[in-house]
Amino acid sequence: MANEYHHNHYVPEWYQKRFIDPPERDQILYYLDLKPETFIDPRGVSHTKRALKKTGTKQCFAEDDLYTTTFGQEESTKIEQLFFGQIDSNGRKAVDYFTSFQHPSANGEAFNNLLLYMSTQKLRTPKGLKWLADQVDTTDQNKILGSMVRIRQIYCAIWTECIWQIADASQSDTKFIISDHPVTVYNRRCGPRSGWCRGTNDPDIRFHATHTIFPLAMDKILILTNLSWVRNPYQKETDLRPNPDFFRGAIFKFTELQVLRHLSEQEVREINFIIKNRAYRYIAAGKEEWLFPEKYISKSDWHDYGNGYLLMPDPRGVNYTAEILIGSKNGPAIGFDAYGRRPWQQEYNKEDGKHDEFQTLYRFKGEFAKLFGPYRRGRAFEMLQLDNEKDSDDFHKYHLSLAENKYRKRKK
Repeated sequence: MANEYHHNHYVPEWYQKRFIDPPERDQILYYLDLKPETFIDPRGVSHTKRALKKTGTKQCFAEDDLYTTTFGQEESTKIEQLFFGQIDSNGRKAVDYFTSFQHPSANGEAFNNLLLYMSTQKLRTPKGLKWLADQVDTTDQNKILGSMVRIRQIYCAIWTECIWQIADASQSDTKFIISDHPVTVYNRRCGPRSGWCRGTNDPDIRFHATHTIFPLAMDKILILTNLSWVRNPYQKETDLRPNPDFFRGAIFKFTELQVLRHLSEQEVREINFIIKNRAYRYIAAGKEEWLFPEKYISKSDWHDYGNGYLLMPDPRGVNYTAEILIGSKNGPAIGFDAYGRRPWQQEYNKEDGKHDEFQTLYRFKGEFAKLFGPYRRGRAFEMLQLDNEKDSDDFHKYHLSLAENKYRKRKK
């Protein structure tokens, strides 16, 4: 049992099993090494190790003593045993909840547990730990792991203020793959060869156009998009969103979570291509052919997947709100603007005062309707019911008129 805590899965086995093809009775995955090592045989001839294996989850996404700390001659496995134990246990239930999520459910505990699990998961991989080592400028494993524990919630506030979308691949023959860095970041301006994507780097999740994607199961994926990008996809992709501070409070609205988007096979392949290109060394899938999306997708189209909007939620399901007020019967109301700023902060409601985002959001609604037609590509929950699956003819014409006029004057 003690040795079990020295063999560290940086992608938990329970999560890997969500991507095993159901007909596969042996519970195996196709596991691909993107950087296979070479070896010299007794004759002095160099060979490349076999890149593709068919193996069980125990052998996938794991390293010995990745989380073991040392104090003199003493070793400790408490990070694996206690720290990850609780996060994984709660995270597993949260992933189950969001995989089968339906409105009007609103489980705040599951939401918080998923955020903490995802934020920790992004840090705990070999890629995440090497990135963290660069940030704290140390190679000392004890200090790196200590930093990981301290900042485990680093991404939670930014993701809370994103527009959430759960997309479905059930109508596609191709299903989602997973990687050794399963919380994946994509920005259409930051191609695989860009500086933002070299080594252990990812595009900053606070860049306007950065999406965070996290496969929940082989046919479900969570996509998080910065609100500033939905409101204005015409701005510079790599500028920071408003209020980019990591460690602060934030408000999430379950009613804005979009569901019932069914992805085409080409869209699933594009997402798999992104996952594969952002992996550090390993990817896995329930079927071998899913591991090679590059047969159908090109790096040169990185900026243009889905007309540039592959991962974008449907803006027609996003209402323009300036602030959120939370009150209680016996106490004062608490106010937040759309980006989590408080009333006493200098830039509180800054965007509302200029109306720019109001105008660009409605322009984008029109452009989206023109690109994708009257059927919604994701449905939020408003007025105690889901958005209509299809816009009425009059409403569709209204949206198209927004694209033609480019800007819509706000009613006073």
